[in-house]
Amino acid sequence: MPEGVMKAWIESSHLSGANAAYFEELYESYLDNSQSVSAEWRTVFEQLPKIEGADVEYRHSEIREEFKQLAKQTQKTVVVSGGSDAKQVKVLQLINSFRFRGHQNANIDPLGLWQRDKVRDLQLSHHDLSENDFDKEFNTGSFANGQETMKLGDLYKALSKTYCGSIGAEYMHMTSTEEKRWIQQRLESVQSKPKLSVEQKEEVLKGLIAADGLEKYLGAKFPGAKRFSLEGGDALIPMLKELITRAGSKGTKEVVFGMAHRGRLNVLVNVMGKNPSKLFDEFGGKHDEILSSGDVKYHQGYSSDFVTPGGNVHLALAFNPSHLEIVNPVVMGSVRARLDRRKCTQGDLVLPVTIHGDSAIAGQGVVQETFNMSQARAFKVGGSIRIVVNNQVGFTTSKPEDTRSGEYCTEIAKMVSAPILHVNGDDPEAVILATQIALDFRSEFKRDVVIDLVCYRRHGHNEADEPSATQPLMYKIIKKHPTPRQLYATQLDNEGSISKAKSDELANYYRKLLDEGQCTVEQWRPMTEHSVDWTPFIGHNWDDDYQKEISVEKLKELAEKISTYPESHPVHGRVKKIYDDRVKMASGEKLLDWGMAENLAYACVVDSGQRVRITGQDSGRGTFFHRHAVLHNQENANLYLPLQNVREGQGPFDVNDSVLSEVSVLAFEYGYTTAEPAGLTIWEAQFGDFANCAQVVFDQFISSGEQKWGRLCGLTMLLPHGYEGQGPEHSSARLERFLQLCADHNMQVCVPSTPAQVFNMLRRQVIRPMRRPLVVMSPKSLLRHPLAVSSLEELSTGVFHNVIGEIDDINPKDVTRVVFCSGKVYYELLEQRRKNELNNVAIIRIEQLYPFPEQELQKELEQYQHVKQFVWCQEEPQNQGAWYCSQHHFRAAIPDGTYLTYAGRKASAAPAVGYMSVHVKEQQALVSDALTVE
Repeated sequence: MPEGVMKAWIESSHLSGANAAYFEELYESYLDNSQSVSAEWRTVFEQLPKIEGADVEYRHSEIREEFKQLAKQTQKTVVVSGGSDAKQVKVLQLINSFRFRGHQNANIDPLGLWQRDKVRDLQLSHHDLSENDFDKEFNTGSFANGQETMKLGDLYKALSKTYCGSIGAEYMHMTSTEEKRWIQQRLESVQSKPKLSVEQKEEVLKGLIAADGLEKYLGAKFPGAKRFSLEGGDALIPMLKELITRAGSKGTKEVVFGMAHRGRLNVLVNVMGKNPSKLFDEFGGKHDEILSSGDVKYHQGYSSDFVTPGGNVHLALAFNPSHLEIVNPVVMGSVRARLDRRKCTQGDLVLPVTIHGDSAIAGQGVVQETFNMSQARAFKVGGSIRIVVNNQVGFTTSKPEDTRSGEYCTEIAKMVSAPILHVNGDDPEAVILATQIALDFRSEFKRDVVIDLVCYRRHGHNEADEPSATQPLMYKIIKKHPTPRQLYATQLDNEGSISKAKSDELANYYRKLLDEGQCTVEQWRPMTEHSVDWTPFIGHNWDDDYQKEISVEKLKELAEKISTYPESHPVHGRVKKIYDDRVKMASGEKLLDWGMAENLAYACVVDSGQRVRITGQDSGRGTFFHRHAVLHNQENANLYLPLQNVREGQGPFDVNDSVLSEVSVLAFEYGYTTAEPAGLTIWEAQFGDFANCAQVVFDQFISSGEQKWGRLCGLTMLLPHGYEGQGPEHSSARLERFLQLCADHNMQVCVPSTPAQVFNMLRRQVIRPMRRPLVVMSPKSLLRHPLAVSSLEELSTGVFHNVIGEIDDINPKDVTRVVFCSGKVYYELLEQRRKNELNNVAIIRIEQLYPFPEQELQKELEQYQHVKQFVWCQEEPQNQGAWYCSQHHFRAAIPDGTYLTYAGRKASAAPAVGYMSVHVKEQQALVSDALTVE
């Protein structure tokens, strides 16, 4: 509300006097976000008197800031000719209005379809100004054009060019004054119009010619084939090339791209430098015989080098499934791995670029999750460049209001105060300026920035689609609308920069390159050693020798290191008890529990010089209070990590409590491991069933990435699993879903039951040169089960046993029933058998369910060839767990002429019951059923 009105209202109310400053601070918070104040204060502010014709409130702090900047800029007295102090204030308010709302009247729609009302704040009359004031001189405040004073007419024209031209800048929502000033200076100093040399303009034209030329060539050569054309968004090609060139000039060594279908083939050929002849072969049905199943053309990734004034930049385009935005955290994880490898903490050496669709960025929740991760300690990558190829139509919907609730598709970026540059895709020079500003902002502030490339889609969702059926008006305009190349070529010809003849010559040359199947990117270079060498990890089998013993003495040494902490670092009493016990375990005085064995595995890895990275919602301490890899000082909250203090020069140990997300964090860690094969990378679910929320990552990346794209990944996933009566949501990690995904030796599914097993399983994942995902049904109650303990000697063997046979002193000849099982239920079977003194039942644990250890199981069964009764026992309902997916493996291993039965819960729609009494009854019944000899 106007300052005078507020002052009068305050003075006449109970809020006058000493309370006024507090009231004003509350009111400005309310203007920023009405939900930031209490409901009582919202009611007060909503009932404030309004001024007729005033639809925007101005914050007093902003006006004061203008005057502060004014005072800094000059010490001389400014004479406002023919004006008044009140009009000077109005001029400053006018400048602020353009900064806040100029984007709403910017010329950013190339089709002219957006029907946007005139913003009253941008009108002179709204500020009690008129054209009669145009010749009057006013101070420009902080307007960054290098002039302290300007005539109002010149200032108004400059503001309109800056904020209502081809770039609509949204940045006044940002919380940092420094960042806002930076954006203002970049835009206002050139009035949002870049100064490009003729050579630079020719590069832009070449990019548009390439974008247009490839699409027309494919359309003629392969009519009707799906290619998800870029036509209409052609400016993306010169944009990306400018981005790479400028990043390379700043010292960037790698750029990692993530994008969905639209324009992907164009980017592959015209930015990444993929040979067009290979693309034509793919259209013709030829494919890479190396890959098991392969994938469609517009999901494929690529790598190459691109020469820049600052040296070669390595480019990587991530493989992308049809779940469009899920590639974003994958790209971030890949970038983080590359940064870690280069020991770059600021993000300067590797640049992430994600390319979105307008409906996808607004509609898919993983976008919000990735924005939320952008500054989190475990996931920050120094900011990302996010480009929206805004077709204004989603993929088949007819109106933007069907796809989002906000004014723009980019509203989500405001949650992290990211600047948003909306730019007209038919003005390639404005696109170049937006690109330069975005990259420079990211370099300066290490934060995300968004470019909304407002364009259109010349064809339907794919080339077989008929868009006029649902967008008749839009496609009437599009059919008559010149291409970006035609528009820019005409502009250059008219201004005398590049003649039409020269433009035609460039177009003909590009067509010649396509005809000859030559690389179309002048900056393309053969790849050098920019990325990690995967050669040592290729071509290995499951049964390759990996065993690596470790002496008990060495284990004791490491155990002592990770069981001690400085006396000056007081820890919680319960944690102290755990560490006191670990000291005894280190000396051999006490058997090792799960937490100690797990931490000892990490100690072995970092002691060997390799890294450990663990991420999860409670990973520092462990959801079930077992790990305590991070010790919190109870007096000053400082942290101490014993695993970071194993020895001088050790490998890095990084454990992270993650953001409260499964899908984005798991995708991030997948991306990390596809770019970094060395060491041990772990994602831990808080409860195993939380993996439900990340199912797309398991389905489209982890289980099938090698078969579709040839991408190796050594990610380990710890999914707490076990039936302890905690109800349907916290019992099952859905083992059956992972087993259903298993084929072609694509991943490992293990259910370790002892500390020694988890120790050697984790070490195996690093020592064995094969890199495939490891899914672990990790325990909950077993973490402190008195029988789930191991000796240092058991750890030292270096062997993970896929099958563990009978451990009690039972004569095999007396056995008439063999029970197979996995996980926690083993201990319940064991205790019940011992209690009942059943010497005719043997219990065999299957610790790895896939790849199924058939030979090892058969070897274990050699002593039971006379047995007729074999049973698979599980805690899960019959339609869940391992029974349906693995029973054929059990049957193949047992002797001929025998039979296999099931002992477990009956089939159920829910994973578990919700009542403890029912749970206990069911558990007792399945254990009894398994042990009862018929």
